[in-house]
Amino acid sequence: MASAAEQLFANLNFDAFSKATELKKRIWFTLGALVIYRLGTFIPIPGVDLVHYAQTFQKAQGGFLGMFNMFSGGAVERLAIFTLGIMPYISTSIILQLLTSVVPALEAIKKDGEAGRKRINQYTRYGTVGLCTLQAYGTALGLESQNLAVDPGWFFRATTVITLVGGTMFLMWLGEQITARGVGNGISLIIFAGIAAAMPSSFVGLMKLADTAAINRLWVPGILVLGALIIAVIVFFERAQRRLLVQYPKRQQGNKMFQGDSSHLPLKLNTAGVIPPIFASSLLLLPASLSSIETRNLGVGWDWLNTVNAYLARGSVIHELLYIALIIFFCFFYTAVVFNTKETAENLKKYGGFIQGIRPGERTAQFLDYVLSRITVVGAIYIAAVCVLPEILTTNVGIPIYLGGTSLLIAVSVTMDTIAQIQSHLLAHQYEGLIKKSKLRGGGVSPIGRRR
Repeated sequence: MASAAEQLFANLNFDAFSKATELKKRIWFTLGALVIYRLGTFIPIPGVDLVHYAQTFQKAQGGFLGMFNMFSGGAVERLAIFTLGIMPYISTSIILQLLTSVVPALEAIKKDGEAGRKRINQYTRYGTVGLCTLQAYGTALGLESQNLAVDPGWFFRATTVITLVGGTMFLMWLGEQITARGVGNGISLIIFAGIAAAMPSSFVGLMKLADTAAINRLWVPGILVLGALIIAVIVFFERAQRRLLVQYPKRQQGNKMFQGDSSHLPLKLNTAGVIPPIFASSLLLLPASLSSIETRNLGVGWDWLNTVNAYLARGSVIHELLYIALIIFFCFFYTAVVFNTKETAENLKKYGGFIQGIRPGERTAQFLDYVLSRITVVGAIYIAAVCVLPEILTTNVGIPIYLGGTSLLIAVSVTMDTIAQIQSHLLAHQYEGLIKKSKLRGGGVSPIGRRR
């Protein structure tokens, strides 16, 4: 089965594309919004000694700051107003989505149609503000503890919190506008823009390391080939599906008898998407994030965090094993949350559908759970390999840039989804053109040959 990208390039008609005015407006709006986002990553927050901060960042960029900087498009490196990026919104959305399947009240709201969806979105915004406030306040304390604040105190803390929270909320609004008026998922495209912006600098850094003999020059083509191979693997597995044949029996409506039909129930190999590596990375980076705030600001002793950070250092055996274990756990956990086998089985039974050889109802739910569990094993191994193997290689080679399998997984997935939406818009435009032509040819004459 051809992918959306293959269908798009195989059937691409530049004349039809030039006439798709609505699609062109959406594309230009998306590009303009992403340009605004990139400009915001160069506006620093007030009250910080940027020269000393740049020196401090260079020493710590190999750790959790490097990953945050990559996802924020370099905003952390420049301490910009978009330093927190869109990650607080994503974290809140994921947490709320998980709570929806656990808390009955939230589950009832979710099933309330459009009104319920709006309420869930509003709760997500409130949660994002709260999480941003905590992270922004922690950032202000961390800057003061490193003597990077020009005038430390409550005014600096309040200014930092307002600036960073306002930046994240603006990005959240901008992402929603891209989704509504542009092409693709706005939040995903913002993350993609940050990752794409880091790729040229990563390539330049790799070339500099090779020129200075910091790494063997023979590693450079090998790393590029590995990156292309990872992209090909991601595309293959993201398109992989297990299709279950669903039969619909004959049915009678009035005096008419309709023949039985059949369709497929697609089960993606990677149902969880990019959520498992994001959650796993967040948990592993939590101790490092906490230890970045000096103990004198909190009045407590956190010496044990240094020991934990030493064991969880990037590249260590414990770090990699925990990373793999957390990815596999979240693959199964999130798949169970987003795909309700009992609800799917009930819907099939409600509309008269059944899987051949499987009794409708409880037996169908058990069969779906059986199949989903086994394909999730393959999907979890695939995600763990894509995310961990490049990180191990990067650590051993000594490239101080966090650009590995997780970023490529996000970039490729977002690209495939965006191309699929562009293909959908082009097909819709072609269908509209066919409908208009049919109306022009026969719409002015009645079935009996007279003018209307």
